[in-house]
Amino acid sequence: MLTLLCALSLAQGPTATAHVVTTSPVIDGRLNDPAWRDVPPITGFIQRELHEGTPITERTEVRIITDGQALYVGAWLYDTDPSGIVRGEKVRDGDISKSDYFGILLDTYHDRQNGFVFTTTPAAIEYDAQVVNEGEGGGIQLPGQTRASAGSLGGFNLNWDGTWTVATSVDSAGWYAEFRIPFTTLRYAAGEQQTWGLNLVRSIRRKNEESFWSFVPRQFSLMKISHAGTLAGVHVPTRRVLTATPYALTGVERNFAVDPEAKSRGDVGGEIKYGVTPSLTLDLTYNTDFAQVEVDEQRTNLTRFPLFFPEKRPFFLENAGIFSAGTPQAVDLFFTRRIGIDTMGQPVPIVGGGRVTGRVGAVTVGALQIFTARATTQGAMSYSVLRLQHELAARSRIGVIAIQRTATAQSGDWNRVTGVDGRIGIHDAWTIDWWGAASATPGRDRDASAYSARLAYQTGSWNTLARFIQVGRDFDPEVGFLNRPDGYRFYESTVMWIKRYPGSTLVKEWHPHVGYRGYYGLDGFRQEDRIHLDITEWSLPSGAMIGPEVNIEHQGLQQPFAIARNVTLPVGSYEYASLGFDFGTNPSAPFALLLRADVGGFYNGSRRGGSVTLSARRGSSVSASLLTEYNDVRLDQGNFTRVVIAPRVAYFFTPRIMFQTLVQYSNQVDAWTANARFGWLSTAGTGLFVVFNEGQEAEGFFRWNRPQSRSLIVKYTRQFGRSG
Repeated sequence: MLTLLCALSLAQGPTATAHVVTTSPVIDGRLNDPAWRDVPPITGFIQRELHEGTPITERTEVRIITDGQALYVGAWLYDTDPSGIVRGEKVRDGDISKSDYFGILLDTYHDRQNGFVFTTTPAAIEYDAQVVNEGEGGGIQLPGQTRASAGSLGGFNLNWDGTWTVATSVDSAGWYAEFRIPFTTLRYAAGEQQTWGLNLVRSIRRKNEESFWSFVPRQFSLMKISHAGTLAGVHVPTRRVLTATPYALTGVERNFAVDPEAKSRGDVGGEIKYGVTPSLTLDLTYNTDFAQVEVDEQRTNLTRFPLFFPEKRPFFLENAGIFSAGTPQAVDLFFTRRIGIDTMGQPVPIVGGGRVTGRVGAVTVGALQIFTARATTQGAMSYSVLRLQHELAARSRIGVIAIQRTATAQSGDWNRVTGVDGRIGIHDAWTIDWWGAASATPGRDRDASAYSARLAYQTGSWNTLARFIQVGRDFDPEVGFLNRPDGYRFYESTVMWIKRYPGSTLVKEWHPHVGYRGYYGLDGFRQEDRIHLDITEWSLPSGAMIGPEVNIEHQGLQQPFAIARNVTLPVGSYEYASLGFDFGTNPSAPFALLLRADVGGFYNGSRRGGSVTLSARRGSSVSASLLTEYNDVRLDQGNFTRVVIAPRVAYFFTPRIMFQTLVQYSNQVDAWTANARFGWLSTAGTGLFVVFNEGQEAEGFFRWNRPQSRSLIVKYTRQFGRSG
């Protein structure tokens, strides 16, 4: 039966119609406007979880209408136990997995690969995202990440913020959601009458139940756009988007190492967005500022290679998936954190630039040009990127990318990377990703090429992959991310079996798996490898999980490794094994625990430690968490500990008014930092922001030695024009 459902959904899927109305509804979440009255409901939701292929357990009705300027979606989410509705936090783009939610997927080009997601919870949050290549970026999973976040890198852009509105209400019969999505927020092909891809999802958190209008098998998610249904009768306007988003900023700041006293700061700048065509958008930016962006999270690094920190700056996050090429978190051919941030992690002034993204016929286009000013550690730079992708049938595509960095004040300082990549989709289960690239830098004329191939197989019972990457000795994507220099070959394979227990109230599924990763020098030297054995990982119906594991590792050092300030490992080969343990309680409960423990060998000694995150929330307004990470490392050359402490507290007055704090201490960098942010949001993430940052040199969470930096910034940004 499930195979038949899957085949039918992929072949055609259900069809809905956007009914035209002359009077638009008031967005108040009550759904009592006359515009909704005579519209036939969309029903027939089918579970993905917990009981795949069976009908949803609670009555669900959705209606879609349009007035020619926007798409309106009304959802009647009835519930026989309204006291069990989990409202979740009132934070934009928050973790919806911890609450009830209702979401919409719009495949506006109807290419069955790319789309927009709009989701809300009973707390009326705005959760929106862009989906590229069905959300599958093929990234490499790093320690501490979930498989979902690693696999979607480059394909799911949660930090995109569109202009739309939503309201909800709750009563004794359930909860209700009312959306208004302006057509100017979306991008679509030419023509006043459109046919789009559509899917709808409802989650009932207390039952751990997720259901779709157009059936999606359990191994996939809403991002599986090839399984979406059809939305007919979409009448779009001919006018183009034109918005201006200026900002004004004032504040005081001080770098204690160089500033004898605090300096005042005042800036103005902003962005302009213009719809060149309904499917092609031009973004211009001047004096780009990111003062309101949350700081990076402190992390312990016990490796000899750089850590990967994700992009958080809004301008670079919009349409980021278009520019993704390579293997995210391993060999990113283009990585926007190389623009406007120097090698010390300090901001570099961005003078301005522009970006063009969208479609020209069947080709997805992305072009970026940014100029930065001179800074302490680097001169003024010009960054240019061109990306073209052609979507093919059956989840397949082919693309090219070109990236250039050039110093604007001197000749001979430049770096270029060119690449070609593609994907071949074979039915639902098989995916082949490949890419090849070459770099050019003055004075480096050895092997400057790199290439990769990845084969993935995913069904309801199996999740496996095999991957190979080769990086040449002189391959250097300076405007990208390379996880280790000087060339290597990387081999990876994983086999996971997924066993479901649909009749059990204690266990949801068991997913034993084994994996191998190996890094080898181009001369064949065995740099590093790891065998991962996890045959007892369990997921519970509540969302809790438990999983002990065994890891067998090898490290080959060709030069001494200063792993700590007074501890240096000598050249040699190191073999060791360790036990790992993951445990997490129900993340939607008022109190939750997430534990990671590692005990066993480490190089020529041992490591004991891990991390514990305690989370608490009260209703939809208050949430807090405390992360404590501790590692006790004992080696023949000496002993040391690594500690990270990070409490976080947030209060949400409404979904758009919030106060958040994050305090962090790391003894690896001897730093204590605090970030406090107040936000009063308006359209598309604009509004009033008050941000305070404090940095202290410290030898303990409560033991500060001397101040390093301090700033208080007030920023106001507003959107004007035809945004919907």
